[in-house]
This record gives sequence, C-alpha cells and structure tokens, in this order.
Amino acid sequence: MEPSIRSVQQRDWQAVAEIFNHFVANSLAAYPEEAVAADFFRSKHLAAPGYPFLVAESHGEIVGFAYLSPFHPVATMRRSATVTYFIHPDFTGHGLGGRFLDQLVDTGRSLGITNFLAHISSANEGSIRFHARHGFTECGRFLKIGEKRGRIFDMVWMQRIENDPFAPEQLKQRSSP
Repeated sequence: MEPSIRSVQQRDWQAVAEIFNHFVANSLAAYPEEAVAADFFRSKHLAAPGYPFLVAESHGEIVGFAYLSPFHPVATMRRSATVTYFIHPDFTGHGLGGRFLDQLVDTGRSLGITNFLAHISSANEGSIRFHARHGFTECGRFLKIGEKRGRIFDMVWMQRIENDPFAPEQLKQRSSP
C-alpha cells in the first residue's frame, strides 16, 4: 500500500525526529552531528504559521516528512520558501518525494510562493539528482562550508521558479493546466 500524506499532528513529532536522526547518524544529508529532540521540528513548524508540514504514513507508521519554511523573515522575500524532506530509506525511490514536492508546491502557490529553494549537502548526490529531475537548477554553492565526521562538504543551493515570466529561462517551471 502506498503511504498516505497528511498534515503533521502533535503525536507525530517523535517519529519525525527519529527519521531525521537516522540521517544525522548515518549520512551527511542532515547537517547536525547530534540527534535532535522531537521539539526541534515542532518549533520550526510553530515559527512558520500557515506553511505546510506534512508526514507520510504507512500502516500506522510515519515514514517521511516534508515542509516549507520562509526563505527569509522579511516581507520582501515572501514569494520564496525553502523545501525540506526526509524519507525513511525503505520508502525512497518509489515516488514519495515527488508526491511531497507536488503538495508543497501546490500549497506554496496558494500562499503566493513562486520561488522554491533547496539547500543540499554535496555528499547527498541522490537529492541533487532528485531536485534536478523535478525542475530545480543549481543556483549557488558554498564551497567546503560543512564538516561532519571528518568529511568536508559543500552546500548546494537549487532553485525552482513557478510561473514567473521574469525568471531566467533555465529556472522556469511551468505548471501543467
């Protein structure tokens, strides 16, 4: 059965932290070196009222999460948001990331967001490929900005602009009617 996607609920925060902490412990995809508490993501959600925070559920278990957050707190940047998602490794490669992204973009559009950004560890090549397949273009790179477990990595910024006639051609992502 395909996981269902829904808005996060209070009871989900611990499962969200556990998924994220898998990546904290086992990869460079999550930047922290130490596990985070459940309140870490609850606080992020409370700090961004009106922005979606989604979870994927399969057989009563949370198997992934995704959310939009403001790119910058000033009103002049209100058309831009950052996308974040982490999916349990057993559920990657089956379209769940694309489903999450579609829902985030649809909700973002309803909030007036046209500019979607992702910051990705250069060690997370799968995520970079995923974003490129979904209309994101690399727009910046902070070289050697991070170090985790003795490995130095870049932070790759990718951008997708929705329906903006003024966007550079390589960044335009037109929605289907």
